[in-house]
Amino acid sequence: MMNLKRSTVFFALLLISCAHASQQSAGQAEKPGLEAKKQAELPKQELTEEMLYEYLLGDMALQRGQPELATQLYLKLANSTRDPRLARYAAHLAFETRQMDKAMSAFNLWLEIEPDSLLAKQALATLLVSGGKLDEARPHLVSLLAAATEGVGNIFTQISSMIASYPDKNAAFNLLRELAQPYPRVAEARWVLAQVAEAAGQHELALKEAQQAYALRPEWDSAVLLNAQLMQSAAPQKALALLKKYLETYPDTKEVRLFYARALTQQKQNREARSEFQKLLNEYPDNADLAFAVGLLSLDMGELDRGEKELQQALTNRKKDENVVYYYLGQLSEAKKHDEDAMKNYSKVRGGEYNFNARLRMAYLTNKLGKLDEARQLLHKTASKNNKERIQLTMVEAQILRDAQQFESAYQVVMLGLEKLPNQPELMYEAAMLANKIGKLDAFEQMMRKLIEIEPDNAQVYNALGYGMLERNERISEAMKLVEKAYQLDPDDAGIIDSMGLGYYRLGNMSKSVEFLRRAYAAYPDPEIAAHLGEVLWMQGEEEQAKKIWSEALKSNPDSTVLQVVIKKFTP
Repeated sequence: MMNLKRSTVFFALLLISCAHASQQSAGQAEKPGLEAKKQAELPKQELTEEMLYEYLLGDMALQRGQPELATQLYLKLANSTRDPRLARYAAHLAFETRQMDKAMSAFNLWLEIEPDSLLAKQALATLLVSGGKLDEARPHLVSLLAAATEGVGNIFTQISSMIASYPDKNAAFNLLRELAQPYPRVAEARWVLAQVAEAAGQHELALKEAQQAYALRPEWDSAVLLNAQLMQSAAPQKALALLKKYLETYPDTKEVRLFYARALTQQKQNREARSEFQKLLNEYPDNADLAFAVGLLSLDMGELDRGEKELQQALTNRKKDENVVYYYLGQLSEAKKHDEDAMKNYSKVRGGEYNFNARLRMAYLTNKLGKLDEARQLLHKTASKNNKERIQLTMVEAQILRDAQQFESAYQVVMLGLEKLPNQPELMYEAAMLANKIGKLDAFEQMMRKLIEIEPDNAQVYNALGYGMLERNERISEAMKLVEKAYQLDPDDAGIIDSMGLGYYRLGNMSKSVEFLRRAYAAYPDPEIAAHLGEVLWMQGEEEQAKKIWSEALKSNPDSTVLQVVIKKFTP
């Protein structure tokens, strides 16, 4: 909002300059220059009391929160004085206060008064594009480009930002293609067209245009970055090679090196990525984000001591969110099996996106120390922002109780969660599995059938219900139909393949059973699958092979109850 005294002085000087333009021009006749020329071209206007009054009235309206009235007055003054400065002021005020009709009138007036003004043409084109009037904007954009001469590339980049958010991507593409056609050797034209083509879903054309932009200006970092971005999904290694080659010639291009480092990370080339991040960190040693990235890569690579030093560096700079760094220091301490240090680091996470996960890890570590009640209390005191976090809290508490063999308590915890979030599939599935574990078979089946209604394409639900029947050796035909449905939905799941093998075993089809169980065990050498496969082989008379499978599985899973039971059953 303009200060009254300042605006009065401004307006008086503005109109005085108009009234005395001829005198000023004469005084500056001997001084060549654009400013003198512009001053000479301003309208010769006598300052009247009515004009000053209307301007002051407009300024007062603006100060009192009446931009509509202020705009109307300024636009009237611009029309009467034909002063481009007033037209521009009215246009900007109307646009900023979202008076689009008045803004259009003011911009048109400004361009009428100053037909060669690039700023007026650009402003009017921007207004038309933002209003969805591409056809009306087209001649102004063409004129803008034609008037730009040497700066046509800059105009194309301005058009890019102008049209980037236009909702009809195909219309935007058609307009840009038409505008770019007369400028085949302008790299920026090809660069902008590539972006708009990609937004319109024409990937191959986008890549072609981006390559032309890069060929026209091989030193331009924006051109090489766009090429790499467009190549990344289909040809990531070619994109990496392009970036590497560019950096060999232009090693000081920070944005390209940063993109290259991130692209290497996406391709799991962590050592190379760390090297690139380290080069940037050497150049910008106070950049905590770079130190953090280097530290995380060291952590992923298992270089824990180095990673810890680098994360501490990110912490020391105090420019990176401490909550994030402390969370990953906690992760690092856990990886080093320093649980007490992990607890200390997690406890320093006081807010931010990792606060909730830090609390969960603290509960896990507290339980690991044998303090189950304290772990549960920690979970109960952890605030949840949404249903997803409420479900996580319930599931973690249930898992802690499961690990402690307190299945009844785990069941009660999940059922309490279901009371608060009825029919929530994840909680219902967990409650059903716990019901099956503690012998509440009616509740187990009831919840599983309810889940089938809620999620009819969930293969795991069909499998769990069918497997439960097969395990108890009851209603085999019905159980097999459920397992077959699960297999139809997810034929590559090892657990479902195992259920198919057990089902054929219950039906007496030993060869089919072995076929499925071998597939399941090859995909996932789980002790329960090993128990099933060994049992079927034993029943086929292949006792030595069964013993071998059990023995191998027991070496990897010495605490497996299911293996111990089956081995005892057949080799007492």
